[in-house]
Amino acid sequence: MATPESNIEAAIFAAIVPAPFGYVGVRTEHQQISELVYLPQRFQEKSPADAIAELAAQQIARYFVDPDFPFSLPLKPIGSEFQQKVWKAIASIPRGEVRTYGQIAKHIQSAPRAVGQACGANWYPLVIPCHRVTASGGLGGFAHHDDETGFHLGIKRYLLRLEQVPEYSKLESTQQQESMW
Repeated sequence: MATPESNIEAAIFAAIVPAPFGYVGVRTEHQQISELVYLPQRFQEKSPADAIAELAAQQIARYFVDPDFPFSLPLKPIGSEFQQKVWKAIASIPRGEVRTYGQIAKHIQSAPRAVGQACGANWYPLVIPCHRVTASGGLGGFAHHDDETGFHLGIKRYLLRLEQVPEYSKLESTQQQESMW
């Protein structure tokens, strides 16, 4: 159910698109996507306010039906040269696969912590699939959050399952079975 606070917060979005975990907020500026934001259930769907938001809403909905759907959205150029380098490496990770922060760092000749910071600063999740970057010993953080039971890591787990990443689909099944005992 929407609250007065969420209605005020929703005003910054040109669209709010339903997602299996809540919503995705779409911000637009000058005929480009300026930000995509994961939103909790307290928000509610908001019809697109412009053609770019409509395009984003359609593509986000298609992704949740078919995670192989290729996004083709006009993204506002943003981020430092380093962040763009990291995001380009992330965008090249195929659906169904993950890379570690260390693997990305080695590929672009950087450090894992710097890669993690750039991942967390990603303004275009789903389009630049930062959920496909994990820690060497497990899931890692997501969107500058690392609370194992939190909203954002729940989204990361969901997206890795949706994209049929074997080790995370199996991990989820094992955790669900363990929680039943």
